[in-house]
Amino acid sequence: MAEHNDIEEQEQDDELYEHYNFTAGKGQEPLRVDKYLMNFIENATRNKIQQAAKNGNIWVNGTAVKSNYRVKAGDEVKVLFEHPPYEFLLTPENIPLDIVYEDDSLLVVNKPAGMVVHPGHGNYSGTLINALVYHFDHLPQNSNERPGLVHRIDKDTSGLLVIAKTEKAMTHLARQFFEKTSEREYVALVWGNVEEDEGTIEGHIGRHPKNRLQMTVFEDGAHGKEAVTHYRVLERLGYVTLVSCRLETGRTHQIRVHMKHIGHTLFNDERYGGEKILKGTTFTKYKQFVENCFKILPRQALHAKTLGFEHPVTGESLSFDSPLPEDMSSCVEKWRNYSRHIEG
Repeated sequence: MAEHNDIEEQEQDDELYEHYNFTAGKGQEPLRVDKYLMNFIENATRNKIQQAAKNGNIWVNGTAVKSNYRVKAGDEVKVLFEHPPYEFLLTPENIPLDIVYEDDSLLVVNKPAGMVVHPGHGNYSGTLINALVYHFDHLPQNSNERPGLVHRIDKDTSGLLVIAKTEKAMTHLARQFFEKTSEREYVALVWGNVEEDEGTIEGHIGRHPKNRLQMTVFEDGAHGKEAVTHYRVLERLGYVTLVSCRLETGRTHQIRVHMKHIGHTLFNDERYGGEKILKGTTFTKYKQFVENCFKILPRQALHAKTLGFEHPVTGESLSFDSPLPEDMSSCVEKWRNYSRHIEG
């Protein structure tokens, strides 16, 4: 058990440096600090944690400790992970890009599921940024020194991203995302039958106080940042529903968190519990069917399908559409057939 404190940490997704601060919960049995930290920090291997201890970068109650220190209830644990030099994180890599549109100011790419957008803890190579700096020279840097990046999507989410090729484009596009004038529509497969044909989900989103790998909704608005998602049912498929989600804001895991908040976790979203059979029957055949769907779609069922914005130079309204990738469309088709069987 752990109670997470956010005071010294900015969003993990927005920083290249990891500085974590945990307070062991009341029910914490004595446990080696390296094992304790592995339970709470994504992609942190024991070797990396032990190296941090050797470097004097793990503190308990303000004192540096070795990796065999046993954490007890009430202990305050801090750890700092050092990264390779920033230049190393931006190593050009010859990774193919699926370019949907390109001109002198920008490009629109269709990111495959499984590709991380920018280097960070546990993902130092194979990212979209590594591919971009290989294929394009002199990309402008955003406020976090990330070349070309205007916005991002999660590693296991597929779909469209716009990349700026000039400083002017970066400034203009970033303003559109900030002022919520860009258009972004996602398609998601969620657990359960979404009752309303359409609706709006509002609720501040911030780090989960007990599980730092998750975000959560703070309905009272006391924590987190404002988040608004508009959804519309596309197709009802028995125990799951295909929905369209239009973002008014762009918070970390926004659709995943908002849909779970209204009781409809994304299908096979492991981080938020969607890899369990949340709806349906107890029949063995049904369980086997769902497990087969998980194999076809080994990630959360979320695709950034459409992207619209104003061209930073011409002022023209541009809109792009990306078909569902094969893994997601195959999974939807299986549910489509299954739902016909239920109805029959």
